[in-house]
Formats: sequence, C-alpha cells, structure tokens
Amino acid sequence: MKTKLLILGLALFFASCGNDQTVAEGGVEEIQTEGKIASIIRNPVSMQNADTTNVARLTFEDAEYDFGEIDEGGVVKHTFEFTNTGKAPLLITHARSTCGCTIPEWPKEPIPAGEKGEIYVEFDTKGKGGYQGKPVTITANTFPSQTVVTVKGRVNTK
Repeated sequence: MKTKLLILGLALFFASCGNDQTVAEGGVEEIQTEGKIASIIRNPVSMQNADTTNVARLTFEDAEYDFGEIDEGGVVKHTFEFTNTGKAPLLITHARSTCGCTIPEWPKEPIPAGEKGEIYVEFDTKGKGGYQGKPVTITANTFPSQTVVTVKGRVNTK
C-alpha cells in the first residue's frame, strides 16, 4: 500500500512539472495590460548574473518621506516622483503597503525611457500612535522587480 501511494505521489509530482509554454525565449513574458501588450521581465533567482543593461529602471528623487509629527486621525498625503532611467518602457504592475491604512496609486500606462512619473500615497493615521514607518512595495519590469518607498513620522495620540 505504501509503495503504491509513493508511486502515485511521484507520478503526480512529475506530471505537474511541465515547461512553462507562456514564456518566450530570454525570460520575457507577454501579458495584456488594459488593451496594451507589455514585455515583463521575469526575475527568477537564475537571473542574478543576467545582463540587465537594457531594462527599465525606477529611480526616485526621494524614496523616503518624513512627514514629521501629525495628530492621530489626520491623513498624510505625498507624491513620490520618479524617472525611468532605464532603456526600456517602465510598467508598474502593482504597488502595495503592509496595511490598509496606506493606499498607493500608480500610473497604469507604460512610462517611456527618460520620462517621469508619480506614485501618490495616502496614510490614514486613525488608530495609529507613536512612530510609524509605512513601506510601499512597487512591482515593475525592473531588476530587481521590487522597489520600496517609505512614508514615516510620529503620530501624536489624543
């Protein structure tokens, strides 16, 4: 009985390990984004020694915003400005924070090489107190694929 289960388990394991036919040669995957096609670079561990000179690059003027002090219940708003300093159009696929109190908005259209863009972040201090550091992780067709910006400061409780 154990032998039959082992053989069945191995058969299922090997059957599920197929080639990913959706990925073109060179690790580039074509996806649909609001009616437009974008080449998204896949960033597996094997890409660590890959040539990344011809990719998009997300360069922020300031990756950290210190709002100082604010009373609890206030909403901090900040716009992070960036430039695509790479050689390919930049496509931000997602931006997220560690909690629902921090909400990012990002451009959905590709940013051409050399062009600027903005990521808008709102941090609601309701129910927060003391020092707060809220990271926003941005996922894009860059190498590495994730970049972090941070909103931080002190929230004074009432």
